[in-house]
Amino acid sequence: MTEQLRLMAVHAHPDDESSKGAATMAKYVSEGVDVLVATCTGGERGSILNPKLQGDPYIEEHIHEVRKKEMDEAREILGVKQEWLGFVDSGLPEGDPLPPLPDGCFALQDVDEAAGRLVKLIREFKPQVITTYDENGGYPHPDHIMTHKITMVAFDAAGDPEKYPEAGEPWQPQKLYYNQGFNRPRTIALHEALLERGMDSPYGEWLERWKQFEQRERTLTTYVPCADFFEIRDKALIAHATQIDPDGGWFRVPMDIQREVWPTEEYELAKSLVDTSLPEGDLFAGIRNN
Repeated sequence: MTEQLRLMAVHAHPDDESSKGAATMAKYVSEGVDVLVATCTGGERGSILNPKLQGDPYIEEHIHEVRKKEMDEAREILGVKQEWLGFVDSGLPEGDPLPPLPDGCFALQDVDEAAGRLVKLIREFKPQVITTYDENGGYPHPDHIMTHKITMVAFDAAGDPEKYPEAGEPWQPQKLYYNQGFNRPRTIALHEALLERGMDSPYGEWLERWKQFEQRERTLTTYVPCADFFEIRDKALIAHATQIDPDGGWFRVPMDIQREVWPTEEYELAKSLVDTSLPEGDLFAGIRNN
């Protein structure tokens, strides 16, 4: 294929790109694919999750600027491009009943209107492949669910000259995937591998929690081999210092076990305008050499 391959990953907050599909992106960058992360919000209402940084008055007062710098560092580590869509973080509502979402936040935007910003970026960047979240948002954060909604609208509208005429020349992406890296088969495999080696597993509680939810099992269609890029993924995630505890459960599975037991990142093919056979090992299957 002589045409440049381009991948766009649409995420809700800075740090999502490093916890969902980061090794895949680093792999494709190494192969010469042009990769762009579209970040919907600035993470302004995100909690400080790293206990070592909690209570820092500067970080608490300047969380937006801090998270932007963290994103800059993660972007450089992954080797990707990145654009902000400019929406305001909705926060994760907690309580029973849940409080109303803040005025003006991303999750309260009109879906069709908000999708226009993403349509413009798709038409400028011209990706053949887009990744995002499923209808549950991966987990039910209002910004993740909204990210799914605007991406679905934008995927279909970007190639339609009658939609969003002010957003540039039409461009139709060929494939749309849902990130499914946090899937049950992977979690069970790593959990059992740790126990077999006499090690503690951080996944026991996860698996118990899964039993409580009546979510349907997702269909994993695409397994991208990217074990050589797991360390880059972890470095990018650690760059989001306010959001991740470097001593936490994310990093408790030794790298050699991860590479041996589960050397891929997984996706669910949601839309395809090209012929492909499942399961796939490449997000560009059916596009390369066509």
